[in-house]
Amino acid sequence: MSSQYDDISSSVLRQMKAGGFDFTRIHPIEFYAVFPDEAAARRAAVQFRGESLSAQVSERDDGAWHLELSKVMYATHGGIGAFEQAFERLVSPHGGEVEGWGVKQERPIA
Repeated sequence: MSSQYDDISSSVLRQMKAGGFDFTRIHPIEFYAVFPDEAAARRAAVQFRGESLSAQVSERDDGAWHLELSKVMYATHGGIGAFEQAFERLVSPHGGEVEGWGVKQERPIA
């Protein structure tokens, strides 16, 4: 895994902190990968049973296939980095490429 991912993750986590993200709670963190075909995306998705909240496969406008894996966890640099590395090791043999991660941030009610 390249340091590019670490730099991006660090930047995103800093922005989350500045925005008041609650790091003391667990959250569903979404991890994304793209595949050349549906069969490859589905083969990768089934490897995450018991590991995730959900795994969704969908076709993109460009004909590639998208895997969105949602894992409930604390949003820490180490935890996200470790899971992203494991995710990459499991999707790569199926022709998949990791596209990053994200988390929905609840806005406080004023």
